[in-house]
Amino acid sequence: MTAVDDARQREPSGAGGAARLHAQAFDVLAERVRTGRLPAGTRLLESRVAAEFGVSRAPVRQALAALAEAGLVSRGEGRGYVVRTVDAGADDAAAAAAPVRLSSTASWERIYGEVELNIVSRTALSAWRVVEADLAKHHGVSRTVAREVVARLHQRGVIRKDDRSRWYAPGLTPGYVAELYELRWTLEPLALAKAAPLVPRHVVAGARARIEAAVAHADALDGPALDALEADLHGTILGYCPQRTLLDAVRLYQSLLVAHSFLYRWNPAPYPTEPFLPEHLQILRALDAGDTAHATVALEAHLRASLARANARLQAVKRGSRPDPLPYLKPLPG
Repeated sequence: MTAVDDARQREPSGAGGAARLHAQAFDVLAERVRTGRLPAGTRLLESRVAAEFGVSRAPVRQALAALAEAGLVSRGEGRGYVVRTVDAGADDAAAAAAPVRLSSTASWERIYGEVELNIVSRTALSAWRVVEADLAKHHGVSRTVAREVVARLHQRGVIRKDDRSRWYAPGLTPGYVAELYELRWTLEPLALAKAAPLVPRHVVAGARARIEAAVAHADALDGPALDALEADLHGTILGYCPQRTLLDAVRLYQSLLVAHSFLYRWNPAPYPTEPFLPEHLQILRALDAGDTAHATVALEAHLRASLARANARLQAVKRGSRPDPLPYLKPLPG
């Protein structure tokens, strides 16, 4: 398995389900090398590739490393990588490589998913200081872009400020996870009660149908599929809550959903059948029948039952994960 294959299996996709930026960069460059549009001996520099693709250097750095692992390039003397000799496709060898922009999204969106994953995947191990200036430098973006990323992380509940106004990501200790779940099982049933009269019937019916199909094929579900099923209830349906202050509070304490998104990809099948599937089905059947009271009670029971499972998954990550250090994340004591 190559580095880019491993990344595709474990990392969430970007907005709209698009491939991760470094995977996109790998695919484009690999195709150019294999078809001869990047001839043997061509030097590839991070800065030039990043400028062409309209992304920061970080995903380009990952893509070039994956190309080297695949045997398509090698480390050059001095800076960059050099394209190695491969068999070129006869039909494509003479074609000009047109400039490619990997994303038309805002600058902060190009790196947000990667930063969020890097932080969340490490909170099972420790709490972390997040240094905005080092984040900007590492990704080759402006302080303005880094500041926007940090603001979005705060909105998602991933990071917060300490008493000296410094950003940090709290460690997902059993005690902290218990606090978050208690807030969730207090707030989310209330939000669901307010959302239920406003959710279109087809939205509930669609979510129910997807859960029923998932229950029928539980052994075939992967991390992204589990993540999407969680989002149907805890994201889309709760999003119809008309009380914005309540909804903002719910989303602030749903940072656990961000963690689950990582956990489902890192270790998608610790149970023969994912326990939340029948629990979600019970909630959605009640909503579909117009029984809001039963749905809210079932939602609270689901969240209470989820606490132990979340901590078990986090402990598995703690035992088996050894992430590489990043310059913008500093481990905090305790």
